[in-house]
Amino acid sequence: MELEYVLPADIEKRSFEIIQSELGDKFIPEEIRPVVIRAIHTTADFDYADNLYFSDGVMEKAMELLKKGAVIVTDTNMAKSGINKKALSQLGCRVECFMADGDIAETAKANGTTRAAASVDKAASIDDPVIYAVGNAPTALVRLCDHISDKSFVPQLVIGAPVGFVNVVQSKEMIIESGVPCIVARGRKGGSNVAAAICNALMYKALSEIKENDQ
Repeated sequence: MELEYVLPADIEKRSFEIIQSELGDKFIPEEIRPVVIRAIHTTADFDYADNLYFSDGVMEKAMELLKKGAVIVTDTNMAKSGINKKALSQLGCRVECFMADGDIAETAKANGTTRAAASVDKAASIDDPVIYAVGNAPTALVRLCDHISDKSFVPQLVIGAPVGFVNVVQSKEMIIESGVPCIVARGRKGGSNVAAAICNALMYKALSEIKENDQ
């Protein structure tokens, strides 16, 4: 098997061409296509063409939030690291992850919860609009549902992509049923890289729309 020669600057472009080719004539609505393509690009897993759930109007909501400088909160520092900082800066947004904070470990221990759940409680104090991106801990989604249910903290958008086996599928379905605007990787698959990829796809789309409106 011969290697394909591709210039370093063209690797991502070529990857997207291969993805488009292998998707063939599979129908993916144009509005959500950038998110689906980037999830596949990040994972090399074409299941995301079927597994990603988008609530009604969520793309429009995401564009509105990002253009107003929303705060993205992640459940892992890996997801935080994977979110494009240049795009964040251009949109006037910021990203937070509280998992490694000393008070989070203390609160989780005192309350007998996970640090991911304690981080959700801490995020409730953020005054700006919040996009909560979960790529690892289903307990974060469950805790979000608790807050949404009693209206103590309702993020404007939830990205639900934890990976694993224990309560992963259930927690994702809970978020969908909560009625909050959401993008969810249904099933067991997901990960911090997927959560970050979805955030990046949304930011790139928002920046593209801003550029088009300025022309």
